[in-house]
Amino acid sequence: MDEYGSALTPRLLTPGQCRELIALYDEEERFRSTIDMARYRFGSGQYRYFADPLPELVADLRAAFYPHLLPVARDWAARLGRPVPWPDTLADWLARCREAGQARPAQILLRYGPGDWNALHRDVFGEAVFPLQVVIGLDVPGTDYTGGEFLMTEQRPRAQSRGSATTLPQGHGLVFTTRDRPVRSRRGWSAGPMRHGVSTVRSGRRHTLGLVFHDAS
Repeated sequence: MDEYGSALTPRLLTPGQCRELIALYDEEERFRSTIDMARYRFGSGQYRYFADPLPELVADLRAAFYPHLLPVARDWAARLGRPVPWPDTLADWLARCREAGQARPAQILLRYGPGDWNALHRDVFGEAVFPLQVVIGLDVPGTDYTGGEFLMTEQRPRAQSRGSATTLPQGHGLVFTTRDRPVRSRRGWSAGPMRHGVSTVRSGRRHTLGLVFHDAS
């Protein structure tokens, strides 16, 4: 996380659990909205925001991740001289999001087909922001789809941007920064702005689950 702003996890979900999540995509009542990325010039493809209550597996994953990500979030904020507004529990943090006018779940299920892609962006939905998020691969790369690598770019001071590409194994997660990471400089630490996206899917169908730890306005 410190060096690249992202890190792969071990396997989190079984193939059966991955198929269970993929099947939810066609249950429209599970979602509060559907986004056509081409319409908004976000890329090409589609994703859906879950409605409350979240599916049990999605809620459990989010709750399980929070205490492990919290020390990293606090450490990064301390290095950058920023406030540390995140309490010890996810429930208390989500209560603060609601107080800030952010009460809609931001967990997403994404679906890409051949030729689809996701433009470089950040998932910031208001003033209350958790600095880390997670994406979990639900299909088998090279079998269910080709292409579709997870992309990150880092804007470096007085230098060209640096890019990275990660293939998401089925059931594994990628923890990554929501907007920047601490970068050591001559004066101590500075923020290295980062964005993420998805390269063009060349064949097949690609699904991912996105876990965001702040809610949307």
